[in-house]
Amino acid sequence: MRISTKGRYSLEALLYLALLPEGEYTSTRAIAEGTGVSDGYLEQLFIPLRKAGIVQGIRGPQGGYLPGRELERITVGDVLRAVEGPLEPVACVNSECCPDEKTCISRHTWSELYREILECVDSITLSDLVKAYHAAGNTEYTI
Repeated sequence: MRISTKGRYSLEALLYLALLPEGEYTSTRAIAEGTGVSDGYLEQLFIPLRKAGIVQGIRGPQGGYLPGRELERITVGDVLRAVEGPLEPVACVNSECCPDEKTCISRHTWSELYREILECVDSITLSDLVKAYHAAGNTEYTI
């Protein structure tokens, strides 16, 4: 399984937002300057993130974005599914319509891999990433 730039950059942008003081919002331009991800690309990424309730947008000339809920309630899995779609390593893992479901020897392997992927990405929250960021001795946001 490979995470695209949509997933990686979405996590970078959310970490940037998570490092702001609680309740503070910022523009995509500021996020772009801080992360090196283009403003236009961030706008595209924030569409599915807003729909999923992961980010909240504030309208107006002084508007911007902030996390859509508490950092402890946003997981890496939430973010990846919002921008990447399903995380199954192969299409048949979550499908009941596979004609070989009962006899496919490799399906068990893919199901186990999928379970491990979900367990990992759903166990890491934005709050965990912020703690890890600070534990690494970082005081200002840098990629």
